[in-house]
Amino acid sequence: MIDVKIHQPETLDQALQLLAELGEEAKIIAGGTAMVLMLKSGLIAPEAMVSLGRLDGLDEVRHEPGVGLELGALVTLRDGEMSDLVRRVNPVLAETFGTVANVRVRHAATVGGNLGEADYASDPPSTLLAMRASVVAESARGTRQIPLTEFFLDFYETALEPDEILTRVIVPDLPPTTHCSYIKYVTRSSEDRPCVGVSSVIDLAEDGTCRDLRVVVGAVASTPQEVPAAEALAVGEHLGAELIDEIANAYTEAIDPLDDLRGSKWYRRQVIQVFVRRSIEKALQNGAGEGS
Repeated sequence: MIDVKIHQPETLDQALQLLAELGEEAKIIAGGTAMVLMLKSGLIAPEAMVSLGRLDGLDEVRHEPGVGLELGALVTLRDGEMSDLVRRVNPVLAETFGTVANVRVRHAATVGGNLGEADYASDPPSTLLAMRASVVAESARGTRQIPLTEFFLDFYETALEPDEILTRVIVPDLPPTTHCSYIKYVTRSSEDRPCVGVSSVIDLAEDGTCRDLRVVVGAVASTPQEVPAAEALAVGEHLGAELIDEIANAYTEAIDPLDDLRGSKWYRRQVIQVFVRRSIEKALQNGAGEGS
């Protein structure tokens, strides 16, 4: 039997004060899609939980031109998928949200909870990292902004301190010359978490050469994987078939995949090569500005 005291603060200040008082013995719960499973399986056994469900203002989506999208931590994945604003400003991000599990899960799971859980086999982290998103973390001590490049530390481990709440996700506007994609491969049911998920963000110059390439591979290791040396191969070059294959091979060689029920180390290595190539090709096929 699970015996956990649940606190339901009415304001963010109250929630932050509770976390400051309870310390590491408390866990935050938002949509609960992952937390409840962890509790039932015995992976975690907190003395208390702080629910964010009654907090106002954390379920809003805003956009400031030149700055980017701001997603409140309690925005559900379904809200992000269906938001007219997200679809207009960053369609590939909306598309990525729409690939998670099934619509019932997406109606409950939140953007903040998805990132805060740091599940290695989740879809949004790869796209958000490739787009150089950051999170805003608040505590009774103050506020800080953490780039996602520094956020994911290990399996289910992030840079958040025990007394911090992830309140917002900020996705910067990308140049209008940017092409983006997210693709994934599942080995079991269509609603399963990915065996491999790849997000690509490509900025092309007027002459068609690559100004910047970011490729992030998820679900293959403890954290989303990016290979800067492979990305650098594209800068100043035209992304033809031979170069794309070279980049895909570099990712295959650099990443040490894990084994789990969705695929062996050997199998994932083959899939990484194929899906890095396909992700780059799909991004190039998307019109300039899609996902920006």
